[in-house]
Amino acid sequence: MKEKKLRIIPLGGLGEVGKNMTVYEYGGEILVVDAGMMFPDNDMIGIDYIIPDFEYVKQRADKVRGIVITHGHEDHTGAIGHLLESVDAPVYGTPLTLGMIGAKLNRRGFDHKAAKLQTLKAGESVQIGPFKVHAFHVCHSVPDGIGLGIETPAGLIVHTGDYKFDHTPVDNWPTDYARLAEFAQKGVLALLADSTNAERPGWTPSEKVIDSAFDRVFREAKGRIIVATFASLISRMQQVINAATRYHRKVAFVGLSMTENVKIARQLGYIDFEEDVVVPVETALQMADSQVVLLVTGSQGEPTSILGRLSNGSNKRFDIKEGDTVVLSSHPIPGNEELVYRAINRLLEQGAQVIYEAIAPVHVSGHASQEEIKLMLHLTRPRYLIPIHGELRMLNQHARLGMDVGMDPRQIAIVENGRVIEFEHGEMKLGERIPGGYVFVDGTGVGDVDRSVMREREMLSQDGIVLLNLVRDKANANLKEVEVISRGFMSPAESQDLFEDLRKRIEKLARSANGNLERDVMNLAKSHIFDETKRRPVVFVNISKA
Repeated sequence: MKEKKLRIIPLGGLGEVGKNMTVYEYGGEILVVDAGMMFPDNDMIGIDYIIPDFEYVKQRADKVRGIVITHGHEDHTGAIGHLLESVDAPVYGTPLTLGMIGAKLNRRGFDHKAAKLQTLKAGESVQIGPFKVHAFHVCHSVPDGIGLGIETPAGLIVHTGDYKFDHTPVDNWPTDYARLAEFAQKGVLALLADSTNAERPGWTPSEKVIDSAFDRVFREAKGRIIVATFASLISRMQQVINAATRYHRKVAFVGLSMTENVKIARQLGYIDFEEDVVVPVETALQMADSQVVLLVTGSQGEPTSILGRLSNGSNKRFDIKEGDTVVLSSHPIPGNEELVYRAINRLLEQGAQVIYEAIAPVHVSGHASQEEIKLMLHLTRPRYLIPIHGELRMLNQHARLGMDVGMDPRQIAIVENGRVIEFEHGEMKLGERIPGGYVFVDGTGVGDVDRSVMREREMLSQDGIVLLNLVRDKANANLKEVEVISRGFMSPAESQDLFEDLRKRIEKLARSANGNLERDVMNLAKSHIFDETKRRPVVFVNISKA
């Protein structure tokens, strides 16, 4: 009997930071690990977020035996609602992760009880089709994260998820070294491991170092303290509450996702505080500034987030005022740096003191640095290494670390989204390439904006538009009127002479035209505008009858 192949297909997270999603396939049966989203780049105008292209999974929806989510961050959970619209399969995760997913699905109007959410705690195992999945605890910047040991008929795969080796984690729950060593004893066919910090030497600092930084901020601040962080960063919220309690301040949570996540985490025992420490936002805004801490979303500078609206003065409930101390307790996601620094500058303009990672240790990464990556390789001793979760430069650096600890380059596969990796008889080879690009989410539209539309939006944003409305008489013989309308091109005063000259040229062209008038007017307008302004607005021509 011919041995079946194990196929691993990354659909997101390889060649980029975000929208992590990996497909494991054996004998036609599928296991999906994570379903994340990512923020759009600055040139992706109007896009809310991006999800993986999981058309491959949709076409085989009846073969999906389960979906495992490693932890509660958006880059691993943000596409789950979209995936469940096409795939009816159980979703496995730890209690906190499922709590966050349930809240997310409810906000989308999706009955989370119908989503078959199945609890998988660290240390437990579950059979999902031909895959026996062993969950092991990993330290990260959100509690209750897990990595996976995936037993398949072709061999054991270790999928780390996001991890770091923190010896003094805030929740006193370190990464499960023993389980990783146990996998090594069984023999690890392939290690799929986080590459986000593969360029950073040394060890990632412990979450504990933030406590002293927060203590100093709370000790020195005279006015309100506004802390911006991810809504899923539960351990950071606990540290803020602890500092607020020491300095006799009350804490208010601002933002629906943050409020929901705190409620879920407290119910499940992942965050602990006295009832009277937390107050509603309305109460906090009536209290003395020196007694208040506001925990808000928007640490990535997103314009629609609480902090984003505070920075540009469009927040409805309250504004930044002189004397506020704003703490950005996060690291800019690659591609988001411009948004973050713009928000910081605007907050400073309004009189706030802004404290961020570059000037104080108010954030540490949740990802393994180079020495931890090497330790993971030594603990698991894989036959093959497949770096995941990172831009191409990060994947390549992870590969070099693998070679540093003695792996043969032929044992390492640097691949990008959509590249099929096959294992048969214990040997790895690269298979075909399937679509693994971006799916843009714009409002309620999913996938109806493609690269061509993005290029058009970019063109419109650069030099604006010029609309030429030509009105001909009923006999279609003479031109009665030429109307020129522009948006985002030039001010009316600046464009008056240019457009008057353009009208005369169009009228002259119309009198002698004997071909395609619309095309000829278009070419004339583009050429004339560029000659006079060196700009290339998008030009539209409309011809109608009086």
